[in-house]
Amino acid sequence: MTNTIFMTRKFTFFLVLLFHTAFTQNPLPLIPQPSIVEMKKGSFVLNKETVIQADATMFEAQYLQQAIKQQTGLDLKIVLATVQPNKISLSHSVDVRSNKEGYGMMISINHIAIYAEHPEGFFYGIQTLLQLLPSGTKETINVPCLLISDEPKYAWRGMHLDCARHFFPIDFIKKYIDELALYKMNTFHWHLTDDQGWRIQIKQYPKLTEVGAWRKGSTVGHYREHVFDTIRYGGFYTQEEIKSVIAYASERHITIIPEIEMPGHALAALAAYPQYSCTGGPFEVAKQWGVLDDVFCPKAETITFLENILDEVIALFPSTYIHIGGDECPKTRWKKCVQCQALIKEKGLKDEHELQSYFVQTIEKYVNSKGRKIIGWDEILEGGLAPNAAVMSWRGTEGGIAAAQLHHEVVMSPGSHCYFDHYQGDPKNEPLAIGGYTPIEKVYTFNPTPAKLTPEEESYILGGQANVWTEYINTPAQVEYMVFPRIMALSEVLWGTANPANYADFQNRLLQQLPSLDYKKINYSKAIFEITTSVEPNPNGNGLWATLKSGQDQKGIRYTTDGTLPTWKASPYTGPIAISESLTLNAAYFEQKVQKGNAIELPLSLNKATAKKIVLLNNPHDNYKSGGPFALINGIKGNQQKFGRDWLGFSGKDVNATIDLGSPNAVSNITIGVLSNEASWIYYPSQIEVFLSQDGQTFTSVGKASIDQIEVQKGNVKIEFPTTTAVYIKVVATNIGIIKDGNPGAGSPAWLFVDEIGAN
Repeated sequence: MTNTIFMTRKFTFFLVLLFHTAFTQNPLPLIPQPSIVEMKKGSFVLNKETVIQADATMFEAQYLQQAIKQQTGLDLKIVLATVQPNKISLSHSVDVRSNKEGYGMMISINHIAIYAEHPEGFFYGIQTLLQLLPSGTKETINVPCLLISDEPKYAWRGMHLDCARHFFPIDFIKKYIDELALYKMNTFHWHLTDDQGWRIQIKQYPKLTEVGAWRKGSTVGHYREHVFDTIRYGGFYTQEEIKSVIAYASERHITIIPEIEMPGHALAALAAYPQYSCTGGPFEVAKQWGVLDDVFCPKAETITFLENILDEVIALFPSTYIHIGGDECPKTRWKKCVQCQALIKEKGLKDEHELQSYFVQTIEKYVNSKGRKIIGWDEILEGGLAPNAAVMSWRGTEGGIAAAQLHHEVVMSPGSHCYFDHYQGDPKNEPLAIGGYTPIEKVYTFNPTPAKLTPEEESYILGGQANVWTEYINTPAQVEYMVFPRIMALSEVLWGTANPANYADFQNRLLQQLPSLDYKKINYSKAIFEITTSVEPNPNGNGLWATLKSGQDQKGIRYTTDGTLPTWKASPYTGPIAISESLTLNAAYFEQKVQKGNAIELPLSLNKATAKKIVLLNNPHDNYKSGGPFALINGIKGNQQKFGRDWLGFSGKDVNATIDLGSPNAVSNITIGVLSNEASWIYYPSQIEVFLSQDGQTFTSVGKASIDQIEVQKGNVKIEFPTTTAVYIKVVATNIGIIKDGNPGAGSPAWLFVDEIGAN
């Protein structure tokens, strides 16, 4: 006991000293980067004689023992007390950090000491230690001497997994939890119900799994192709299985938040119990992805049905929060439902949006009566937010900002940075995904706390999480591919030590982590090895400059501009490449004459509008503004099949772009790319019109394309007109506005996606 007190006081003194020591970068492969690290001389030698000094009944000690054995082959003993110096000790300290998840670590040549006040702190200290150890059988391991003082910034560090669209077995769910624990994530958001499947056993309503857990087929290819197979698909988790997962996660200090969707995304439940719909059915569990019109009818019987379900959910899950979804609820059925309209009148509600708010508030009161809180997607703000509800902001950060300003707790999860079902590399080289482009570097720039909040409002930001929606992810290996290595960037963001200005340091540490992922047989994306490209106007005013970048040494990049694939003998990349005519740029990274990662192919189509000045009347949405206005005249055409980085997205707004050619030019046609992906609420514009001007003040319409013409051209629109001399070109693509009933996203603003504008 005396020795423990002495060490605690000694460590407290160390912390005080360390807090006054400036943080310096270090070569350690740690992710997330600890709050404070100080390197020391020498190393601790870990071998079979090393012991773990701790209470043998302490789970964290057992976990450390097993983890070291699995990772290195060394089977260390756990002892309650020892005088030998060659040891790893887990020592309680009340002075480590103010956060219950905080810990400290001292590694000297004789002793590895992890200090914490709470089990969570010990667990995270252990994760840090494990990252310092190599993977693979070793007789001795040199662990660098250092001092660490560490704690997270955010209380909610989450990862989500959608098991409704595709079902994943219990063994993988536990492995997924282990993977979250590797990077100090503490929340697992388990999406258990949706239109395409009900995955949780509810004993009072057995048809939810007998009927609702199985569909008669699934979407094949992309949603927009409307192709389905006829293979029966499904599965569900028994309550005993769920209890085992909850216990497993709890040992690893991960809270599981169950999501039971309501009032929308309810078709699987309604297929089993159609009486809780507006029409009475019959229904089938959905084959198709997207947003469907049949939702829960908020009549009294439905409320009772859902309360009974929630009783069993709450009995299983000890989490403070129960996620109720609340998103993407079309009002189509409610508008025509006699019972819904009577309820609107009875409760004095304004419209169907307030009816949804009434529904959410009713459910919230019930959940609150059980000592729990609800959390929902940011649509629960519509019509008035329930008094105690927390908001998960996915449609950008606006919903989270509004909720924090109303003093509601918020988890930031914007699609722009946190949707791991988006592409992470060049879509040409990636498996089919729903769309979007979220490379690891973009994830690393995520800031869960918006600048516009006051300090008091900031206190309502619990943290953030990434979402893994599985419409196009049907195997455990593909889940891992979409999550790794992006989870590493998110973990450092949520731990609070990310520094986007020094991304190269993070990238170096990430590369050092990859052998460990290989050893654990985690299937991670190799997009980090892929060459990334960026283009900008050539400073001399003629065409473009193309810049190439690799996650490795830039000296390994080879490229061609003649359409051939690069070999290690191709032109070495030494700096920006001047592009003055249309061509295809191919590039790859080579190490010791061997190509690593995929080659990239970048067709560049130059025309009279390329790299000219462009002004947008309306700005693109923050989620889809990559490259800004220049993306429309950068010579790169967006992929119609795999929309990602090359598209600008406008929510409910028209595209009004004016291009200054700089001097009079003869023009006879304008080209523009627009996208349709209705499952993602992306619709073609109602029309596109072209205007020309000599002075930038007076514009004359010279041609237009109707929506029928746009559809015939499949979004690759060409508008022709008699040859005209002009200095300015204005292109106006008109958003369809509010999506009509019967379509995905009905009642919400449509997305309008555009890419390259060409003048010829």
